[in-house]
Amino acid sequence: MRRITNKIKPKKGLANVVHLVLTFLLPILVFVMVRINFAQMALVLILVSKWRMFAVKPRHWPANIRANAIDIIVGVSFLVFMVQSGSQFMQLIWAVLYGVWLLLIKPNSSVLAVATQALIGQFVGLTALFLRFGDASTIYLVAAAWWICYLAARHFFASFDEPLTRFLSYLWGYFGAAMVWILSHWLLFYPSTGAIAQPTLMISVISFGLGTLYYLDETDRLSVFYRRQILFIMSAIIVILIVLSDWGDKTI
Repeated sequence: MRRITNKIKPKKGLANVVHLVLTFLLPILVFVMVRINFAQMALVLILVSKWRMFAVKPRHWPANIRANAIDIIVGVSFLVFMVQSGSQFMQLIWAVLYGVWLLLIKPNSSVLAVATQALIGQFVGLTALFLRFGDASTIYLVAAAWWICYLAARHFFASFDEPLTRFLSYLWGYFGAAMVWILSHWLLFYPSTGAIAQPTLMISVISFGLGTLYYLDETDRLSVFYRRQILFIMSAIIVILIVLSDWGDKTI
């Protein structure tokens, strides 16, 4: 994998200069495109910025697409947030946060950083999905949620020597899709968050808890106390969300 990465991300040369310049300018260009009501071009810019996924032999393309999927999800999600924002100030805030992702969060390749990237990608991806397509057919929401959760899981396990990566990723994708299928019948948006749907919050809480347990276990830092504490907090939050939710047959 290191050999492929070196080809995709050269440390010298014109390709690297173009990549750095485009990375710096991308949030600015996306912001400008949104301001002039040209969101389609902003989407094209985000996708074009990943052109180096295909700068290797075709047999490596699927692996490169999976490796860059979270970055694409985050970029498209921030674009959705900008388009859905009602003020120029909020659009600028989203552009700045997108820049933070591109320049500070995404380049980090430590185990903890990759796990954090996966959780962020899943959270913003699901948030954007329900914010933009919350009224879509359930089958489309379920399919999209499956892909987001599956790709987030693949990204999460990328830094771990996990022999069951594919199986666990499919399993997590199925779990996310099942949660969305059930909760989409009572699609709630919490007033205090403004745009976060109930499925997004519940899946994120569960994934954060399970991901933390897995990370601590892999780094030999998972004690009985930590395991009980994390499971208790995760369960308590889920119970609070269930009890305090309005389970009427409606979408809020």
